Amino acid sequence: MRIALFLGFLAAAIFYAAWRGGGPERVMAAIAAAMVGLDQLLHAFVPPNFLSLDSGHLAIDLFGAAATIILALFAHRFWPMCVAVLHIAPLLAHISRTIDVNLHPAAYLTMQVATSWPVPAILIFATWRHRRRLARGVSEPSWQISSPSSSPTMARR
Repeated sequence: MRIALFLGFLAAAIFYAAWRGGGPERVMAAIAAAMVGLDQLLHAFVPPNFLSLDSGHLAIDLFGAAATIILALFAHRFWPMCVAVLHIAPLLAHISRTIDVNLHPAAYLTMQVATSWPVPAILIFATWRHRRRLARGVSEPSWQISSPSSSPTMARR
């Protein structure tokens, strides 16, 4: 039941961000959708196993961490940094499993998934804030400008 609840919450966040979000919100929606898709694909071929290092989820978590770190580096928003940290935390679960093979499977599972729960709420809030800024007429760039010669209008959404 909790998985269905989480997936429903995440689906709503992805839909809202894709529909009403700015560039960073839409990229995060795509990252989240890709991670869920990869997870479903993994489980179609490999049953969940938390007794040893879960290399399939490690690969998905590495993708999520790398993608959100890149998003945090380029987005002109604060929230991607928080989401990047939430995607880095499950990597600690995999490191812990590698170091301590006696780690209880329930602890390993919890360490992998617990930090996923705030992500939909952050994405919904970020999208709402983006819409609120637009409604107030605040024009804020979606992306960081990397060179001084770049035009500020190039970075706007």
